[in-house]
Amino acid sequence: MQQSVAIIGAGVSGLTCGVLFAEAGYRVQILADEIGTRTTSAAAGAVWFPYDAEPADRVITWALETFDVFRGLCAFPESGVSLIELRQFSRHRGMDIPPWAMSLGAKQLAPAFIPQSFASGFTVQVPLVDTTRYLDYLAGRFRSATGEICGGVCFDHLDEVGREWSLIVNCAGVGARALVPDPQVEPHRGQVVLVSKTGPDYAVACDDPPLMYAIPRKEDCVFGGTNECRTNRDADSRQTAEIVAECSRVLGIDSVKILGERVGLRPFRRAGVRLGAEQMPDGRRVIHNYGHGGSGFTLSWACARAVLRLAG
Repeated sequence: MQQSVAIIGAGVSGLTCGVLFAEAGYRVQILADEIGTRTTSAAAGAVWFPYDAEPADRVITWALETFDVFRGLCAFPESGVSLIELRQFSRHRGMDIPPWAMSLGAKQLAPAFIPQSFASGFTVQVPLVDTTRYLDYLAGRFRSATGEICGGVCFDHLDEVGREWSLIVNCAGVGARALVPDPQVEPHRGQVVLVSKTGPDYAVACDDPPLMYAIPRKEDCVFGGTNECRTNRDADSRQTAEIVAECSRVLGIDSVKILGERVGLRPFRRAGVRLGAEQMPDGRRVIHNYGHGGSGFTLSWACARAVLRLAG
């Protein structure tokens, strides 16, 4: 008998799990309050980079596996995935290149390529995921494999999911804090500003405070950003001004045209990404896949594959 799977959450984790399960022949439905452009995934800069997620050893393993999948997707323009040069900077001297970046061919930047705002940096080629195209690509693949997406669906507890679903996959992100419940989950608020395409054709990032990144895409450029433990998803005009000013200063740009603002809540989990199965009181199994922090896209395919293996 065909196993039925309900996936909670329609962000990149839920959609990727949905694709793998549906293409493997399961009957699958994604159930979520928010879908499409309302999800945190839609607000992401989505350049591949392990960020704001634990534990480091597992995160790097998952990230590198997902890197390989994204590299393959570059052959399909409709996916919105491409390779881009990322220049990662530090405000401190003597920045070491992480081993994972070395394995991808990263190189130290010469002083002439380091803006005055920074002290050191390296360059590496990484996947860039254009969320304006990629999330639709995943949803299209999922529906083509007979999967269904239902928005406007809210649950207070996992046991409220209908009994017609023999397996539940929990990709609720920040929502897992109340749904499971899991007090280890924290909302790490990220605000970005979409501006007209400007500046260099490579991505720039610095994790040292103040957090700063600029990611050029096909139609625009993503300026960021913030990382604070807050749940407010309204754009903050003061932060918008600060983000634009810092990115413009680093890139040496006099002015930009602001196209929009986006706010998402990164689902950070203090105890690390939760990826594992357990039995619910009603006898059904639930597989948890949440807590990816700022690495949702970066870990998406490896974690979804692990979920599919756990489903057995």
